[in-house]
Amino acid sequence: MTTTLILPTLALLVGLALLVWSSDIFIDGAASTAIHLSISPLIIGVVVLGFGTSMPEVVVAVLASIDNSPGLAIGNAVGSNIANIGLVLGITALIAPIVVKSSLIKRELPVLLAITIGAYLLVLDGHLSLMDGVILVVALVLVMFWMIKVNKEVSVTDPIHDETTHAIESHAEHTLKKGLILLVGGLIILMISAKMMVWGAVEIAVFFGVSEVVIGLTIIAIGTSLPELAAAIAAARKNEADLMIGNIVGSNLFNILAVLAVPAILAPSMLDKDVLYLDMPVMIGFTIAMLLLALPRKGKASIGTFKGLLLTGGFVAYLVTLYFRTTAA
Repeated sequence: MTTTLILPTLALLVGLALLVWSSDIFIDGAASTAIHLSISPLIIGVVVLGFGTSMPEVVVAVLASIDNSPGLAIGNAVGSNIANIGLVLGITALIAPIVVKSSLIKRELPVLLAITIGAYLLVLDGHLSLMDGVILVVALVLVMFWMIKVNKEVSVTDPIHDETTHAIESHAEHTLKKGLILLVGGLIILMISAKMMVWGAVEIAVFFGVSEVVIGLTIIAIGTSLPELAAAIAAARKNEADLMIGNIVGSNLFNILAVLAVPAILAPSMLDKDVLYLDMPVMIGFTIAMLLLALPRKGKASIGTFKGLLLTGGFVAYLVTLYFRTTAA
């Protein structure tokens, strides 16, 4: 490694480690604060556990857009959704079979697919505009209201009810003061670590002559998906498969409607043709795959070792195509 690359690489790696650590602190503080404010556990599950794990992507997108690197933000949003399904869901299924039983998940998955396709149609003109960003934000607000509403209506017999309650209980030990300190402190460290990652990633991209989009699709996307991976593995080991799928759905929804909206609002730009015609269709393909695997035709849906291998293998194949696409350029 040349001297020129040492500092950017160090910034990227240290920033990544801090990002994962601070994300956990942020979520812990947010959940604890919400509990003290007597917010419903299921609503906390939607807003904090589902959308909260996407805070790294949001912060990275904001800082990348401010630094005039919208391609990094766009690649991060698309790549994170691919990683959440291919990497997070795939590896988790290899560790422990995932059995989907919740009626709530059966409603949320088709909504995720519809929004994923809708977002693609929105940018099919090749331009991520300010108006696109506004539409995405409006859709985000509507989806959040809908998800809170359907979560309130979830029966106590639905498996996700107990799973979410158990997950929230682990955060109840903090005082309100400590919860707020963790919340604010986690967010500050998130911003610092994201800034380090963005700077390091851009410098590495420039050095190797690789587009910022590719860095966003790979290193940044996988890095910001690590909180989802940690949460998914923990949930799978506790037999909380429905909560784990719900977190992935919530995270992917947030990535599309919030993370993708950031560069549209802060730094409107043309989309890279590869992102438009290759990466986004791959994202849609992985979303369809998750829908087919997680929705049962008869009885309960199970995602076991074989299906986990298919998802993980698909993700590895995607990374290989990215490598050859980059070297060919």
